Amino acid sequence: MHVLTLTTHADAPFMRRQIAALEERGVSFTLVSIAGEGADGATRSPIDYLRTVPKVIRESRSGPDLVHAQYGLAAPVALAQLRTPVVLSLWGSDVHGPVKPVSQACAPLCDEVVVMSEEMREVLGRDCRVIPDGVDLEQFQPEPQKQAREKVGWDDVGDAYQVLFPYPPDREVKNYPRARRIVNATDNLLERPVELRTISDVPHDAVADYMNAADALLLTSHSEGSPNSVKEALACNLPVVAVDVGDVRERLAGVDPSHVATDDAELVDGLLDVLRRRERSNGREAAREVSVDRTAAQLLEVYERVTGETADRVQEREPKPIQIE
Repeated sequence: MHVLTLTTHADAPFMRRQIAALEERGVSFTLVSIAGEGADGATRSPIDYLRTVPKVIRESRSGPDLVHAQYGLAAPVALAQLRTPVVLSLWGSDVHGPVKPVSQACAPLCDEVVVMSEEMREVLGRDCRVIPDGVDLEQFQPEPQKQAREKVGWDDVGDAYQVLFPYPPDREVKNYPRARRIVNATDNLLERPVELRTISDVPHDAVADYMNAADALLLTSHSEGSPNSVKEALACNLPVVAVDVGDVRERLAGVDPSHVATDDAELVDGLLDVLRRRERSNGREAAREVSVDRTAAQLLEVYERVTGETADRVQEREPKPIQIE
């Protein structure tokens, strides 16, 4: 099977992991990035998308089995070619943010729609397949905290608790001000200091070291699909304290110590509990449910169903041979 993948985020680590896992299953890919630059397509203009249409049409004529549009803004360009079935994967911000109208308009025109959580399916308001992004359990695995802190340069923190906010502070949807507020409140209630650590411009291969160096992960996002940071923390047995967004409650079911909160008071209480216990979680077992191998197998089932149904439709349209007796 050959797939033409169209995306606005060609360097997204989770998409690259997904492609690599599918390649191991015999799927080949051609990756086309939307012209221009910009996170979530924010700085791209409509002209950038129009400039990509001829390339997608040319690539579709080379005979891919399907076109996979990764992110809502890629869907209109994927649908501009009319000969190949389209699978649309929605990532979260394209369902909750300003891109939502584009995603909603294009979803009914696609042969299959994949979302990351049940909550996304409800917001989108249509039937679709729920497949979270998978976590690489070989890349993200537990490591002694002292060793990890030496790797990331935290070996001089003394007895201070280290709370990880694994995003740049300027990513508005991640709500850094709330994380700062929660950590400040927690710091005032503990004898030992509590420090909030953010990471940005860090190679994805190094993120596991920060997970293992921290005492807790704090997620305060306004919205999420299926946050990769939570699944990566689970794989490293890092306790998680998070707001109830996306599939967080499902991912943290049975994970201890960890907490899902609905307000600031619950976030503070959850963080206090995790830090006072000073234990790693049992999250790795839960992470196996969303390993990249498992989620890639589920996506391959979608690919096979879409291409199989397309082949059946083509066969039905073909003229039947005339029988001469």
